Amino acid sequence: MSRKTPWIAAGGLAAALTACPARTPSSPPAPPPIRVPTGCEKNQAGEYHHTENPAFRYLGEDDGGTLTLTLARAREGAEGQADGGTTVSIVLNRTPDGFVGETRAATFTPAGTACPVRFPTQATDCDDKGLTLRSVASAAIDENCRPAPSGPTPVWKEQRLLRRVPDARTPPTPTSGDAGTP
Repeated sequence: MSRKTPWIAAGGLAAALTACPARTPSSPPAPPPIRVPTGCEKNQAGEYHHTENPAFRYLGEDDGGTLTLTLARAREGAEGQADGGTTVSIVLNRTPDGFVGETRAATFTPAGTACPVRFPTQATDCDDKGLTLRSVASAAIDENCRPAPSGPTPVWKEQRLLRRVPDARTPPTPTSGDAGTP
């Protein structure tokens, strides 16, 4: 009987192994779907200006996943210069949590040290006329460019950027060879 026990055990083990389904490597789970406001899935590249102050102009670049709006504040005789020599940009990513990101800028301490600051920002609407953004309006920092231990509660503000429409009153620029004559 002792010789039969190992064979019975081996047979039971073989039956158990063949009864279990084979393990196959599982593929990674599908990423969650992108959820952005209607219209924001479209390419948002182009030129924009702020509704409250059209001197604030933005150039938008969109790769399908990220929209980057770079501020170019127009001044008399200084077309396209960044405000105060600092770079201000808005970077928004299309994510499962919305069209979200941050506004990146710089501010200065009382001693004159430039400090990078980032404000949470999101797109709440995208249409043929432009973009509606919601962003934290200000941030408190200390003299070492760190978030201040105390300060005002962040206030969210809505901003509207309109697409630039070519001015119909501006005559076309002459091309070489026609000297502007009809």
